[in-house]
This record gives sequence, structure tokens and C-alpha cells, in this order.
Amino acid sequence: MLEFKNVSKIYPVNGEDFIALNDVSFKIGEKEFISIAGPSGAGKSTLLNLLLGKENSTKGQVFFNNQDISSLTGKEMPIHRRRIGMIFQDFKLLSRRTVSENIAFAMEVVDRTNEEIAEDVPQVLDLVGLADKAHCFPHQLSGGERQRVSIARALIHRPEVILADEPTGNLDLLNTWDVVRLLLKINELGTIIILATHDREIINNLNRRVITLNKGRIIRDEENGKYIL
Repeated sequence: MLEFKNVSKIYPVNGEDFIALNDVSFKIGEKEFISIAGPSGAGKSTLLNLLLGKENSTKGQVFFNNQDISSLTGKEMPIHRRRIGMIFQDFKLLSRRTVSENIAFAMEVVDRTNEEIAEDVPQVLDLVGLADKAHCFPHQLSGGERQRVSIARALIHRPEVILADEPTGNLDLLNTWDVVRLLLKINELGTIIILATHDREIINNLNRRVITLNKGRIIRDEENGKYIL
């Protein structure tokens, strides 16, 4: 399904090379829930950006369903990205749009019909437990509710993969576990979840596969793993 094959990513910083990822190789199969662990600067976000096609690797290849992502054309890349939902730490909601309008906007930009929007938005809001918040604005929601709107927006194109980049970083303990349980529910429905986090408690309680990065290298890849540095 997903494969990193001897991938390195190097950035020029002040005239010197900064190695964000160093000869990284792994595969992710269908319906997996995997945590990408490591401290800040370990390479987690770079890894996600390569999967999205926002950046290309310096060396090696990244495959999605056996296709090298870097080989996609300008017309193919938006289609690829709709197969991958993205959840961010800072929600990235439109403040002047309601919950429903935030999700509908993601459909409008790819020319989905009004009928499709009217059918799909309520369904995804029901899935994330926000059917009663459809007409609220982001400032009227708790942090956990705003993150659930972000998850609903990520789900609206029925992606094969969800990338969650530190999705609980701005949340309290109660809302953190609400979001984690929702991600587990989505995974049970068949979507691959890739959770990038440095939250040791979350990782150690999930009992799922953990890939640990440190200074751009994979130092551990374990089923039912723990975050140990």
C-alpha cells in the first residue's frame, strides 16, 4: 500500500546540509494504524509531506499503491491528495464559515455537486459526533470539537489514508482521548491511520505498530510497540 524505499531528504540550511530523513525504509499495509514517534525535529512532518507529495525525496522513492509519488503529473497530484486526508495540530478551520460550511468547502473546491454536499456533510458530521454543531462557528466550539471538525473535513473525500500530524498537541487530556478513540473508530472502518506524535502516553496505550525516528533515522519498528528513546 505505502512504501518508503531508502528515502533521504536533505535541506540546505545556512549553506550546509540538514538531513531530515536518512535512508528510511518501511512498508504500511491495508487497514494499519501506525504511530510515527520521535522528538521534535526527528523527521515526522517531513515524512508526511513526502507522502502528500508536497515535497520530493532527495534520494530514494515513496510509493502509494505501487506508484512513485514523485512521478505524478500536475494533474494527477490533486487526485492523489484527495486519497489522503490530513489532520493538523492547529485545526486550520475557516473562522467565518460554520462547521458544515468548513466541510462543504473541501467539496466545493473539487466541484462536487450541491446534492453530493447535502448528502455527504451530514453523514460525516454524524460519524464524528457533531451533528448538533453543524451551524456553529469554530469560535463556539471546544478545542476537541474543532479537531473533530478537522477530522470530518479530512474524511469527506473518503480517503484511503489519514495522516494526523500531532493532532492532540493543543488539546487537554479528555479531548485528546476523544480524538484518539475517533481515529481508532475510523481505522476499524478500513482507513489507514498514520499518527505522527511525540506523546509517549498515547503511543504506549495504543498497543499498535510504532516506528520511532531520531535524527532522521528509523531506530525502531515494532508491532504493539512502545515509544522508547
